[in-house]
Amino acid sequence: MDLKDKLVSSFMAFENTIDVEHPIHDIRSEAIKNFESKGFPSKKDEAWKYTSLNSLLKVDFSIFPKEENTLEYSQVKKYFLHEIDTYKIVFIDGIYSSYLSETTHDGVDICLMSSALTKPMYQEVMDTYFNKVASKEESLTTLNTAFSREGAYIYIPKSKMPKKPVEIIHFATGNEASLLLQPRNLIVVEENAELQVIERHQSLTQNEVFTNSVTEIFADKNAIVDYYKVQNNNAAASMIDNTYISQKDTSNVSVHTFSFGGKLTRNNLNFYQNGEHINSTMKGVTILGDKQHVDHHTLVHHKQPNCESHQDYKGIYGENSTGVFNGKIIVDKIAQKTNAFQQNNNVLISDKATINTKPQLEIFADDVKCSHGCTIGQLDEDALFYLQTRGIPKKEARALLMYAFANNVLQSVRIPELKKRINKLIAMKLGVRLGFEL
Repeated sequence: MDLKDKLVSSFMAFENTIDVEHPIHDIRSEAIKNFESKGFPSKKDEAWKYTSLNSLLKVDFSIFPKEENTLEYSQVKKYFLHEIDTYKIVFIDGIYSSYLSETTHDGVDICLMSSALTKPMYQEVMDTYFNKVASKEESLTTLNTAFSREGAYIYIPKSKMPKKPVEIIHFATGNEASLLLQPRNLIVVEENAELQVIERHQSLTQNEVFTNSVTEIFADKNAIVDYYKVQNNNAAASMIDNTYISQKDTSNVSVHTFSFGGKLTRNNLNFYQNGEHINSTMKGVTILGDKQHVDHHTLVHHKQPNCESHQDYKGIYGENSTGVFNGKIIVDKIAQKTNAFQQNNNVLISDKATINTKPQLEIFADDVKCSHGCTIGQLDEDALFYLQTRGIPKKEARALLMYAFANNVLQSVRIPELKKRINKLIAMKLGVRLGFEL
């Protein structure tokens, strides 16, 4: 039995564990039909031309963990942003860990998707937002919808701001020979409210782990959302991350993606601007080696006038690594006065590394300011020689140039402790100790 058939048959068993009278039952049933019809994407699909899932589809993944595992905080402390106090929503092999978590209902709801799906007090929010912006056609998103049961639920009411940032962390322990995880997050930030979120998926094992994650984010009028994705997993972990963001008037949403690890990572980041004077920001730093593969697919759909979007992705590729960037901007006819910027710059530090980049603009308005560009090259030999003449060893000089190349993305990180942590991860990936404060 292949993985698709296993998932479809497992859905029947999954249904027996849930309330079929619940409103989400019909959503799940329709989603599994869509997945069964479409199956997993392949390289025949234009959007997946440079990313193959074949190696994953050959693995006999466990769909549900057979037993619950526990972790001590000392075992995983380094994966938390422990320099500051945060709310924490932690999962171990897909199961919520109350011991490692700190949730709250003090003026805001920072808790579990499983609670939101089952408790009447959350029903109005769920009816309004759940599965409303996530794709009904993208097969891996529909697969996640069909099995949606656990993840993070964050609801920030009008004019509220949590006292501290939120960390969403998923650990895989290796209890299973191979495990498929499908977390589902719903984040609603109402008018004039603010939120900061740090998301991390971390495998603690050399066993195969495949994460198929979906996050829906809704930013109401004047809302501010800062979302940070830290992807520094081990060589046996793969992830498909689908994030869908709906924005209303004068909202400001930024997503920073730091991709440093994992066997295969695919980030599908989709912004929908449903109002005026909206600002959408997408920034990313990718540093890969070995045979790692990272694929960034971004979409910004400008539906109303007087809005802005800004994309800036930097990639450094070594050894046999492969990078993909496909950025798409759509400007509707009504979306006059749009200001959209997209840039993808890449450095290849190995003759065997590969980057495929494809910026796209679809503009139907005539009074807009839109630009896009991409570069692929190597380190500047003149700059490298200059640093060496100043007494800096070649290895450190190369690292300094690569750090400078990626640094402008870090400047917009609004959590200082996270910025320091990312700096250290970059230094570690570059294999040097940089001679300045991290």
